Amino acid sequence: MQTMTTPPQFVPTGYSDVPPGHIASVVTDLEMLSRPVAADTSLPAGFTLAPVADIGLDAYRSLFRKVGADWLWFSRLFMADDDLAATLADPNVEVHIVRSSREDVGILELDFRQTGQCELTFLGLTADCTGIGLGRALMSKAIALAWARPIKRLWVHTCTYDHPSALRFYINAGFKPYAVRVEVQIDPRLTGHLPRDAAPQVPIIG
Repeated sequence: MQTMTTPPQFVPTGYSDVPPGHIASVVTDLEMLSRPVAADTSLPAGFTLAPVADIGLDAYRSLFRKVGADWLWFSRLFMADDDLAATLADPNVEVHIVRSSREDVGILELDFRQTGQCELTFLGLTADCTGIGLGRALMSKAIALAWARPIKRLWVHTCTYDHPSALRFYINAGFKPYAVRVEVQIDPRLTGHLPRDAAPQVPIIG
C-alpha cells in the first residue's frame, strides 16, 4: 500500500499580501554539525554569565522585552503562563543571564529537548552592551555549553527583524544556512505585548 504524503506548502512567487495588524519576516535557519575548535569564552571585564535555575515569569518576560523589544521578539510574550513556566522548568532548557554591576543586560537560552540536538533559542544583549566584544564572547560561551552535552547538531534561526548584522554574526561563528522561511504573526505592539514605540524601523499597519 502506497503511503500518501502532503506536499510542502510554499509561498507563491511574487508579492503576497500580509493581513493588517500583522508583521512578516524572512527567517534563515542555520546549523552547526560538528564541535568547533575551542575559542576563548572569557567575557569582557565587568560582565558575568550565570545560569538561572528558577526565574519568575515576570522577571523572565521583563528581561526578554529589555533585550528583544527593538527586534520585535514576541514568541515568549505570546506563550500562556503555564506553557512558559513548564518550558523554563524543563531540565533540558538552560537559561543563562548576562549581568553587569548587578544589572541584567543579556540572555542566553539553550534548548536540548530534542535528542541529540540543541537549539540556540535566544542570544541577545541590551543596546548599551553591544560593540565591545561581548556578543562574540557570549556566542563562544553558547557554543561551548551546547557541545558540552552529547549533541550532533546545534541550530539557530534569525530573521529580517533582528539586528542587521545578526545573520553575518552567526555565519562568522561557524553556523551554515540551510533553509529560508517566511513568518507571519500578529504585531505584538498592537496586542499590548510590546510598547507601540518598539522597533520604530518596522511600520505598524493597523
